[in-house]
Amino acid sequence: MNKETPAASTTTTPPAAVLTRHADAETCSDPSSVMTLLADSDGTAGGCTSYRSTFAKGAVGAPAHFHTRATELFFVISGSLQVLVGDEITVLDEGDFLSVPPRTPHAFAAAPGCEADVLFVFTPGMDRFDYLRLLGRVMRGEADPKEIAESSERFDNHYVDSPVWRAALERSA
Repeated sequence: MNKETPAASTTTTPPAAVLTRHADAETCSDPSSVMTLLADSDGTAGGCTSYRSTFAKGAVGAPAHFHTRATELFFVISGSLQVLVGDEITVLDEGDFLSVPPRTPHAFAAAPGCEADVLFVFTPGMDRFDYLRLLGRVMRGEADPKEIAESSERFDNHYVDSPVWRAALERSA
């Protein structure tokens, strides 16, 4: 007769809740947007990274790119955001939600003639706040754009060419 050995009890402490008060959140800005940094991966036990971006009218958010490890979630708080997913362009309006899986090329900008206020979440999380800070420095002329290309693996942000996106931006200019 076999005696089963009881499974070892493993006690793990769940990650702590993350609360970021608006007044305490770090902000990064460039000439056309303000990013409010809410939660980076190190504070969420790798669960997510989140920030909020407010885009001025006509602001270009991000060129076509993809992530190999993270799903990127978009929630439009107000305004309208023009988004490329694969080769399709759509406009997200207030209250709309979009989930872009890993390895899917995507891009975004304020929709033509509109402002946009958007909550971004990456899951699983990865430390991206340094990337957002770098973007702001490049847009303000304080850092070399080559630094963005050199950081693609570190921040899982891989830029691709999208004729569809380039054409859409030209039409809205």
